[in-house]
Amino acid sequence: MKSWFEAGEADRALRSLRYYLFLGLLGLVMALTVATFQHAPGYMDADYYYVTGLRLADGSGATEPFLWNYLDDPRGLPHPTFTYWMPLASILASLGVKISGVANFYGARLGSILLAASLPPITAALASRFSSRREASLLAGMLAAFSGFYLVYLTTTDTFGICMVLGATWLLVEGWGTAPGVVLRDRIDLPAWKPLALGIIAGLMHLARADGLIWLGIGVIAVYLGEIKKNAGDSKRIGWRMRIVVPWIGLLLAGYLLVIGPWLFRNLALFGSWMPPGGGRAVWITDYDELYAFPGEILTLSRWSQIGWLEHLQVRLWAMSQNLQNVLGVQGLILLMPLISLGFWQFRHDRRLQLAGLAWVVTFISMSLVFPYQGARGGWFHSGATFQPLWWALVPIGLETVTAWGERRRGWNEGQAGRILGGGLILLAAGLTALIAIPRLIGSQAMPGWGDAEARYARLDQALDDLGIGPEAIILVNNPPGFYAATGRPSIAIPDGDINTSLAAANRFQADYLVLEANHPDGLEAIYRLPVNNEALRFLGSFEGAHVFEVLLDEGG
Repeated sequence: MKSWFEAGEADRALRSLRYYLFLGLLGLVMALTVATFQHAPGYMDADYYYVTGLRLADGSGATEPFLWNYLDDPRGLPHPTFTYWMPLASILASLGVKISGVANFYGARLGSILLAASLPPITAALASRFSSRREASLLAGMLAAFSGFYLVYLTTTDTFGICMVLGATWLLVEGWGTAPGVVLRDRIDLPAWKPLALGIIAGLMHLARADGLIWLGIGVIAVYLGEIKKNAGDSKRIGWRMRIVVPWIGLLLAGYLLVIGPWLFRNLALFGSWMPPGGGRAVWITDYDELYAFPGEILTLSRWSQIGWLEHLQVRLWAMSQNLQNVLGVQGLILLMPLISLGFWQFRHDRRLQLAGLAWVVTFISMSLVFPYQGARGGWFHSGATFQPLWWALVPIGLETVTAWGERRRGWNEGQAGRILGGGLILLAAGLTALIAIPRLIGSQAMPGWGDAEARYARLDQALDDLGIGPEAIILVNNPPGFYAATGRPSIAIPDGDINTSLAAANRFQADYLVLEANHPDGLEAIYRLPVNNEALRFLGSFEGAHVFEVLLDEGG
């Protein structure tokens, strides 16, 4: 393939630096533009990381004044944090608050904005490992700047930017020492810092998301293959292999434990186990709403097994279908997927892509078969972000394949065709990103604007004050982290089930009031449609579609 331009070494280095600075500036401009329209975290996950990050920053510790699920059999408020979600996004939010000195959402998202700004140059650096063409790096970086469905989520307090940057960094470290465009498959030096770095990155991935643990296993495979390939001519005996590999895997584990160790020992001290008890029960849900089941102990293998196997199979096929649609529409933006596939095929023998492909398959299976409800309702969207920089980096490789074919078969000028088609892809990505992001940020008939729910909770807070409901009252609500972020009031989640289940939770945790919104469990539909007094609830009034009830607690309960 012909080079798209010729330049001396110094000129190429200067151009590379300019490209990276340009991409970093573009990433920052995109992040700040989106952030301008975001005055609140926007949804429950981000609300959770934001609130717990603030509490880490202000010295309140790893506790939360709300319950958003009952999977770990909570005893009351305040409740230990991170019994379901992992803590890295909250730690990043707390660092943003401490560094900026701004103890609100604007300070908490500082780290997310910086990660979003760094994503285009990091993606460009990853692309440069697969192609020596500067235009390839520039195209990949521009695609990362115009990141489609992910753009609006990169600047809030969530794990998207963390996972993308860590995923790209892992692949850069694994390919360290490989020349651009060279397939990594045979001998490569394995310096001591490399398995240590891979372990640290795997630990950060696990600290960001529970499925990040997969990357520890992928790291073990990477170290094993790298060292065996390097010394393949010496011996093939198992004993020799173990003597060679074990010290390097030890370094990998040391890096991993350096990051994750304090988290594991914290869990052991609080729960008597290395991991919190809540996540394990989530395997046995038979409907997404059962994440809010009360009590959490009802979620068991025995109960799960009572569901027919045909129904389990149908659910998993449905989840796989939903996740595959995500692959095509979100990860591939539909029109990029053919180029991603071509790029992957070109480097199919490359160990980096083989390892990333294995991690992708394991993650996809986990989010489709093991956690089908969570995976189809956002889990795969989150987890898939880890691989997104690689997909962007492979687009130019696929484009090079197409333009080379065009030159051979159609007489194209490969360089000119590459620039025209690459520019078209950038414009396409920018246009699709705008079409996706604008309605999500400012709202439309089909969806509310960003932060509308938190703003409604803030107005509801004034209505509760007007009703004489003090700030110390515990309230049953739909989104406890978002409710607390907007009002500062303690709250617990309305559990899945009927009114008796809600009353049982209210009695268990001494909740005083119930706020029933349009988004509520099916078992409370009758009460929502006809909000009147009964022996357990006293109707106090309605506010913007939300009904407020006083819970008449069972003193004997």
